Amino acid sequence: MMLKEDDRTSTVIASDRVEGTAIYGADNDKIGTVDKLMIEKQTGRVTDAILSVGGFLGIGSDRHSLPWAKLDYDTELGGYKLDVTKEQLEQAPRFKEDEADKAFDRQYQTSVYEYWMVTPYW
Repeated sequence: MMLKEDDRTSTVIASDRVEGTAIYGADNDKIGTVDKLMIEKQTGRVTDAILSVGGFLGIGSDRHSLPWAKLDYDTELGGYKLDVTKEQLEQAPRFKEDEADKAFDRQYQTSVYEYWMVTPYW
């Protein structure tokens, strides 16, 4: 038996429904989309969201790793909201589309968590 979307619990979501979801800044302007989620292998906990910002259809865009704790789902906007501005995000650590492995680099992760002043998950 397949569950209808309305019958699913509201406390969980499938990763494919998060990927592509809009990200809004503190001013409610769209600043990017969720490209992928980073999940801790041992606990299964989402640690980071990789955001795609700029470019055209994801091509030529920058990627930003944000601690999952920085994102709040806003039902009115239908997307995730950050408590930061687009300008603050532009100053944050980032990587290019062809540097995807950087998201796994501990030095890069440390710079992200320090920039956003979030206690690291490790």
